[in-house]
Amino acid sequence: MSNWGTTPELPGILPSGERPMSYSGAILEATRTALSMDPSVRVFGEGTTDPAGTYGTTKGLREEFGEERVFDTPVAEGVITGMGIGMALMGLRPIVVHPRNDFLLLAMDQLCNHAAKWRYMFGKKTPLPLTVRTVACRGWGSAAQHSQALHATVAHFPGINVLVPFTPADAKGFLLWAAFESVDPVVIFEHKWLWKLIGHVPAGRHIATPGEPAIIREGSDITLAGLSYGSVDCLAAGEKLGALGVSAEVIDVRSLRPLKMDAILNSVVKTGRLIVVDPAHTFLGASGEVIAKVSESLSPGVFKAKPARVGLPLTPAPAASERTYYFGPDDIVERAMDMLDMAVKGVRAR
Repeated sequence: MSNWGTTPELPGILPSGERPMSYSGAILEATRTALSMDPSVRVFGEGTTDPAGTYGTTKGLREEFGEERVFDTPVAEGVITGMGIGMALMGLRPIVVHPRNDFLLLAMDQLCNHAAKWRYMFGKKTPLPLTVRTVACRGWGSAAQHSQALHATVAHFPGINVLVPFTPADAKGFLLWAAFESVDPVVIFEHKWLWKLIGHVPAGRHIATPGEPAIIREGSDITLAGLSYGSVDCLAAGEKLGALGVSAEVIDVRSLRPLKMDAILNSVVKTGRLIVVDPAHTFLGASGEVIAKVSESLSPGVFKAKPARVGLPLTPAPAASERTYYFGPDDIVERAMDMLDMAVKGVRAR
């Protein structure tokens, strides 16, 4: 799992702070911290011990902690997830690595029909601290079966925490929250194009509690809410809009379960306009759920324009012509200008 060539450099997007670290490095540090601090933690999955260490996120851990705690598995997603469930029920804290979320579909019975329901079926008396890390979304030429984003699919099922970290700090903090504190199964979706993102990462046992979206750029004219790599596109669009005289507030949604709406609601009350950006399909997707929650919570008079969503076309990803398939910051700017009823040279309102 070392297809680094498709991952873009993302310099200067986030404050680097005193401890600048890459997204993949933050996950590696979190995993090492969990293994060091809790002898019940186990790490395993497809390619976990290969030389590249799942895009660098598990590199060297088997040598450091031994093959009884860090080990590779056959390509058998249902079996791997079932192993994790069994370990969790017996008092261990397993971290299961599924390097492609596309094939997490083969484990949906174990994950959504067993793990998600276990505590509910037994009076919430039996914790099931299973952590699943899975890699999602685009990569050049990965095509229809290797480019999907299934966070909304998994989030449909009650009983599972579904996290979509954007910052390296959240990538570390969410993994440690799942490994140390969660009593329910957690699925963390990691976008392939975030591996090289640099940001400040706190040292030690840094816990990031999911649920609260984060304002990562303040503004007053329009709210841009991004999920995962969608936050990168929102920040870039915010810069472009700023050059056009539009003040965009950018919010990183961070997690789908749990999801508290206060930050998004307060922002929309201020701006009156909302665009939700999700690197997945819009039909029955997470972006529609966010818009539905906002629409149900606020009075119609708050809105200066109809909320909108930006996502993938309703077709599978092609192996070629990806530049025409995937959206980018300019598509968000175009949608924003349409909301603001503005037309600027080089930006065409829909």
